[in-house]
Amino acid sequence: MNLRIKKWTEQLSIFEKKVKNFPNIIRYGRLVGFNGSILEVSGLKLSVGSICFIERATNVSYEDDIEAEVIGFKNDILFLMPLKNIDNIVSGALVRPKMLDGNHFFFNTFPVYTGMLGRVLDSTGKPLDNLKAIDKKHRKELSYSIINPLHRSPITDVLDTGIRTINALLTIGRGQRIGLFSQSGLGKSVLLGMMTKYTEADVVVLGLVGERGREVKEFIETILTEEARKKSVVVASPAEFSPLLKVQGAHYAVRIAEHFRDKNFHVLLIMDSLTRYAMAYREIALSIGELPATKGYPPSVFSKMFSLIERSGNGRENCGSITAFYTILTEEEKYDPVADSARSILDGHIVLSRKYAESGHYPAINIEASISRVMSKIIDSDHAAKARDLKKLLSCYQRNRDLINVGAYVSGTNKELDIAISLFPKLEKFLQQGMHEKSTFRESKKALYDLLK
Repeated sequence: MNLRIKKWTEQLSIFEKKVKNFPNIIRYGRLVGFNGSILEVSGLKLSVGSICFIERATNVSYEDDIEAEVIGFKNDILFLMPLKNIDNIVSGALVRPKMLDGNHFFFNTFPVYTGMLGRVLDSTGKPLDNLKAIDKKHRKELSYSIINPLHRSPITDVLDTGIRTINALLTIGRGQRIGLFSQSGLGKSVLLGMMTKYTEADVVVLGLVGERGREVKEFIETILTEEARKKSVVVASPAEFSPLLKVQGAHYAVRIAEHFRDKNFHVLLIMDSLTRYAMAYREIALSIGELPATKGYPPSVFSKMFSLIERSGNGRENCGSITAFYTILTEEEKYDPVADSARSILDGHIVLSRKYAESGHYPAINIEASISRVMSKIIDSDHAAKARDLKKLLSCYQRNRDLINVGAYVSGTNKELDIAISLFPKLEKFLQQGMHEKSTFRESKKALYDLLK
């Protein structure tokens, strides 16, 4: 009998705590419009970022409600975007805000802690790998305080990527932000996988934004090794996710990288792709009435893109770093606003060439079109001179390739071209590398010196 009374007492205590947190007034709004992916709600006054629930037409319980986030407002109308695909809603449906406690509105928080290594998550922080549940104690908002640019550590150390061409000719610094510009089918995913496996980083954060769902599994199981997975966190928001979840996935990946940087880890952040992020944000901005400016992109897209990129890099003095690679999908046509805007703010760019890929030259990096803007500051003068010499020889050969192929060039006419022709087979071999082959920075530098003895 005493045990039963004790159990009842405990249950009553739990019920009392729930009642205390229950809001004094339950606020409801009404669904008054549905335009494409935007829900219009009247009767509520909420700030941007608040979470709401929309009642379905065949509601049985609160679990059936549709979760949505406030993304804007006009006069007394709130604009909401659902976090998942919606169905079975009607005009006038009840809309209620999600409450943190009795009097405070709920803003989305996400699990961010060191124990997430080795996990694959979606853009809401839910596990996709069928492993143990994610700890809900360590939750944070996606926003992050801006670092004073005068307090950031300068880029002084070389980052070993394990890829010979990049190490020797496009040397990357720890804390640098690089764009990987590529069309489809040029070996971009394989190159990213090589970076993930071979780069000297304590933690790798992969943000897969807007990619095909099957590619997520293929990338993790086929390209990543077991050792690389142990130090990685993958955030996947595939193509079927809503635009809001794609944008959220990109910010979530950066937030995880910032957490590890603050814990004094050196982080490699790979965002695939920045173009899909820009396209998702464009869809949101156009849906709430922002006017298009450059090739259909509203101005806010580029502002958001710059803010996302600026969050990576070196942290404060005596802190960790985030070296970031952002993939940009380039178009066949010359002018691409996303690619041009990204190129203007990044610390360098690596361009993949279709001509190289079609001839079986991998990685298909176009050395002449690629550049690392911090390379000259982090390597010695002898290395810099050797890299320039190799680029000159390669450029000289490419300019005269047609003459050489048809046999119109007479040996001895151009001394530099004679050297380029004699070295080209070795040079071509130097620039190629198998996906299971690793070349450290020291090995890459030695191979460059041996080539140009």
